[in-house]
Order: sequence, then structure tokens, then C-alpha cells
Amino acid sequence: MRVVRLSGCLTVAALLAMSLASCSSTDGTATPAPSTRVVTVTASPSASASSAAPSTTTATSSAYTATTARITGANQRAAWDVTIPQLSGGTPAVTAEFNQSMRAALQDQIDAQYDPHSGFTLSNGYSKGPFHIGQRVISAEQITGWIANPPGAHGDSLISTVTIDADNAKPITLQDAFGNLDAGLQRLSSEAAKILPTTNAGPEYQREGMAPTLTNYANWTASPDGMRIHFGDYQVGAYAAGLITITVPWSALSDVLAPGMQDVLSS
Repeated sequence: MRVVRLSGCLTVAALLAMSLASCSSTDGTATPAPSTRVVTVTASPSASASSAAPSTTTATSSAYTATTARITGANQRAAWDVTIPQLSGGTPAVTAEFNQSMRAALQDQIDAQYDPHSGFTLSNGYSKGPFHIGQRVISAEQITGWIANPPGAHGDSLISTVTIDADNAKPITLQDAFGNLDAGLQRLSSEAAKILPTTNAGPEYQREGMAPTLTNYANWTASPDGMRIHFGDYQVGAYAAGLITITVPWSALSDVLAPGMQDVLSS
């Protein structure tokens, strides 16, 4: 699932219904907006790659390598210089799908309508999200720094997540993950209510930000321990609390996940 969330005083509609086809050309590269220039400058091993793959990976999953690509460009509204997660090796179809999805997610951020009266700049976020290479799943979070041009008091963070089924080279959405989406969202919300008071958000966390809606939980990644939910700036706490991520254990979701999905996502 790709989604752009810009929290705070600026409002952005989550890009939940966009298909890969709408953001990608037939050759698997991100399709620039009019007057957009997208150039890959570097592709180097990710600094976090050593912690991405669990020690139990199979020969197939260990063939994948977490890398990064620097994407730069500008158009009439925006300028960007962002390093995004990429993948090399492994099954070509899986690697191509992941890389295309990550590039398309950045293109979503470039194309999104934030403030029609000002431009903006995208850069690397102040922290890096997880990059998980499992036996049957590839999952990563991209955190991008957004700032208005001319700049305001401070910038905000944009979050995109991509999770690919390594068995069939297809993205996994929340609709795929849960047998019944409403039941899954209700369970995520009830678990978030237990976990959020223990985070920087504290007991006074924002209830609206963890309500059982698709938008609130669209940013998620897979891990062996559970489903990681990534909340944006202001979503569940004050800006000073930073970006909040919680892990909902698979044991708390096992009865609402689609058949076989826990084995894939927890690998």
C-alpha cells in the first residue's frame, strides 16, 4: 500500500486508491509529472542493510540486497533530492516490483497537492524507516522531509510504505492481509490503544489518529515480531513527540488475518 501522509496544519488526501499503473510506465520506472526531471544519481548499499535480513533467511531471500537510490529533480511546484530504499538481486520480478513501487511512492509525494499557494522541497527525512527482507516478504518504510517554499516554522514528514509478497511479486495491502478489513482495522485500533500510552505520545495520545480507518493504518510494514504501524507527525501526538511506530504482535492478529498471511508476513 502506498500512501502519502502530511500531518499538521496542512491537509493532504491519502492516496489509497492509486494503482501502480497510474504511477508507473510500462518499463517499470516512475512516470514524471509534466516538466518533471527524475534522475538516479547513485545506487549504493544501504547503511541499514546489515540489520534488514533476519538470521533465518533462506538461500533465496539472502540473495536480495537492500540498496538505495538517490532521486533528484524539479518542476514548477517542487524540487526534490531524496534517497529511497531499493532492492537488488533475488527474484527479478520481486526486485522490479519493489523498486517500481518505491519510485512510484516518491512520485505520489511529488504530485500530491499540499498548498496550492506555495511550492515545496522534498529531502531525506530526519530518520530512516525499517527495511525488512524476509523469507517470503520484502517490506520497507520511506520517510521524506517536506518543507514549504518559502519555508514556514518547520517542515513535516511524509511516509510511504511498500510490502511485497516474495512468492508472487505482488504488493500486499491491508485488504489482502485481513480476511475481513473492518475486523482487522478494529483489532489494530484496539491494540494501538494499549500500546500508544507507552510511546512518546503518552496517555494523552490523539484518539482520532488511531480510529479504525484505512487512512490511519495505511502506513504499515511487516516484521517477524508483528505488524509495524507508522503514524505521521501530529497523527497520535504532538509534533515534539516525533514519528511514532508501534508493533502489533502477530499473536494479537492471528484470528483476523487472511488464511496463510501470517506465515508470509512474519517470515
